[in-house]
Amino acid sequence: MAPISTPQTPFGRVLTAMITPFTADGALDLDGAQRLAVHLVDAGNDGLIVNGTTGESPTTTDAEKNDLVRAVLEAVGDRAHVVTGIGTNDTRHTLELAREAERTGAHGLLAVTPYYSKPSQEGLYRHFTAIADATGLPVMLYDIPGRSGVPIETETLVRLAEHPRIVANKDAKGDLGRASWAIVRSGLAWYSGDDMLNLPLLSVGAVGFVSVVGHVVTPDLRAMLEAHLDGDVQKATEIHQKLLPVFTGMFRTQGVMTTKGALNLQGLPAGPLRLPLVELSAEETEQLKRDLAAGGLQL
Repeated sequence: MAPISTPQTPFGRVLTAMITPFTADGALDLDGAQRLAVHLVDAGNDGLIVNGTTGESPTTTDAEKNDLVRAVLEAVGDRAHVVTGIGTNDTRHTLELAREAERTGAHGLLAVTPYYSKPSQEGLYRHFTAIADATGLPVMLYDIPGRSGVPIETETLVRLAEHPRIVANKDAKGDLGRASWAIVRSGLAWYSGDDMLNLPLLSVGAVGFVSVVGHVVTPDLRAMLEAHLDGDVQKATEIHQKLLPVFTGMFRTQGVMTTKGALNLQGLPAGPLRLPLVELSAEETEQLKRDLAAGGLQL
């Protein structure tokens, strides 16, 4: 049974976009994934995203994706929303992943904008609508034009929000003005997909975060969110400012690389990366340690 949700927070409030642990030889580490999922939920996450780009989804097979969903559900499925990434730039493949995710028991779907092919807004509308029609699961859109090449324009978000199963948007567009209008006009549950903008997006109507830095500072993110909800602007701002070195450090280079580096330093399940991603250099690791220490985290 999935944890309690509301129309305003269909996937919870604090979600971490979970890395996919691998064994030393590069195989899927399901035991490690379960241990990491439990650790993240114990730390304060009420939702987990698996099989997103932070989970190295471009390099995992469909079978591995299903196995990962099943393992995480077994570990935390009654304590957290388990949402799985199913987005690709091939609509037919995406629909296959969505249907399999439903059969496996996922609580929701994360659908990224099709990348590289740069479809029109009408193409985006039809792609996302097809996903929502394919299963009975709620859908979170993922708008990240810096990687996909195409934004989901506000008018398209408004149209998509009319579908009863398209309930949320993960916003990595980095535009607070457009987010403000889209939140008001679409009525979608809005989740920050850019850690540096977690608090600013809350201030214009977001309900929570889909975070990468949540791997290492979930308690701080939870405290910042609760301070904001309580109307304690000063406390929320202080926490945001304390975390600035963490936000910076975790994205000095590719975020999966730094996240796995940080988790490996902490002795938590992570393991190596699959090419084309590579492990941090010794210099990058030392810089990451300094950045995290500046944010209050000692490794």
